[in-house]
Amino acid sequence: MTQRAETIAVLGTLDSKGQEHAHLAELIQRNGFATLLIDVGTGSLPTVKPDITREEIAADCGMDLTRLIARQDRGECVGAMSEAAPQLVARLASEGKIDGIISLGGGGGTAIGSAVMRALPFGFPKVMVSTLASGNTAHYLGSKDITMIPSIVDVAGLNRISKMIFARAAGAICGMTAAPMEVPTAKQSGLDRPLIAASMFGNTTACVEQAREILEAAGYEVLVFHTTGTGGKTMESLIAEGLIAGVLDITTTEWADELVGATLSAGPTRLEATGHAGIPAIVTPGCLDMANFGERQSVPSKYQGRNFHIHNPQVTLMRTTAEECAELGRILAGKVNGYTAPVTVLLPTKAISIISAQGQPFHDPAADAALFNAIKTHLSDSVELIEVDAEINDLEFSKACAEALLKHLRS
Repeated sequence: MTQRAETIAVLGTLDSKGQEHAHLAELIQRNGFATLLIDVGTGSLPTVKPDITREEIAADCGMDLTRLIARQDRGECVGAMSEAAPQLVARLASEGKIDGIISLGGGGGTAIGSAVMRALPFGFPKVMVSTLASGNTAHYLGSKDITMIPSIVDVAGLNRISKMIFARAAGAICGMTAAPMEVPTAKQSGLDRPLIAASMFGNTTACVEQAREILEAAGYEVLVFHTTGTGGKTMESLIAEGLIAGVLDITTTEWADELVGATLSAGPTRLEATGHAGIPAIVTPGCLDMANFGERQSVPSKYQGRNFHIHNPQVTLMRTTAEECAELGRILAGKVNGYTAPVTVLLPTKAISIISAQGQPFHDPAADAALFNAIKTHLSDSVELIEVDAEINDLEFSKACAEALLKHLRS
């Protein structure tokens, strides 16, 4: 019996970018892979023959494509295809009919292509070549492992630059698809150990690492998420999927960005997945002393005169005020009050980050007091609260966090 060649889905708007996707498919075929050309265009007729037509995609989910196109609302068409195509492609992947996916796009193509890729599982090869692969791409990536490649020039014809980019992109998806995936036994991979999700920032690394060692010694596997907005969203999505046994939410800093409109927000639902999942947790106000912006000149003018710290040339930290900290404390307490499983809130009273310690640039006892007082005022009496006379990265504090979580997990 002949083994099926690995198949890569080449997905795109074949009305406006048919030639480019056909060329990409040919490059992939030269590398020994089969291709499945999928049309998600909603404008004029496709300029190349697809293997899966836009009509098949529409019929699959009961979408009236003819009526939709007749309305001549491009935004509505892109939105509709962004909902329809992921369903069909996800099923192709689950049935083993495709082994990787690649797409080329401008605004509309990137919206559709990335929506499809977000519907595919972690580890499934995904490459998006886009005119928008720079700046803030969080809304395209979501919480999935999508590789975005800047197209450099517009995806509009074949020229010496686009051919070079497409060739490298074809090589990338072929290499990703061909890369061997080691499938260890449950014992080798730690799949026999319950999962703990932990949130970490550079300013809380020591705390999380110390707590992780204690938890892993107790038989748990710890997944650490960098709380950069996307990291918090990814952690929450895994919690919501029921993959996590307990949460070590040391670093809730994304709420500071959400409150002041900075760059690393994880959205207004951050801290809610744990409550919905009904799993044990510890929560601390780690790094709520800081909100994150880009280069210094990117900070909104309304914040001029505030206390800033240049973390690196691309990251400017802004110290949260006592008023903001009071609101953050209220929000944190409100979220935790909704938890249904055992939870402990721990307060490191000497510093909530490296740079809020005495002698450091964000040391502000009044702001910290406002934060702690708001948490204590609004936290339900049924929630355990522990104050630790230590800095957040002191072993005393990280040990208290780990032991509190272990107590809940074993109860």
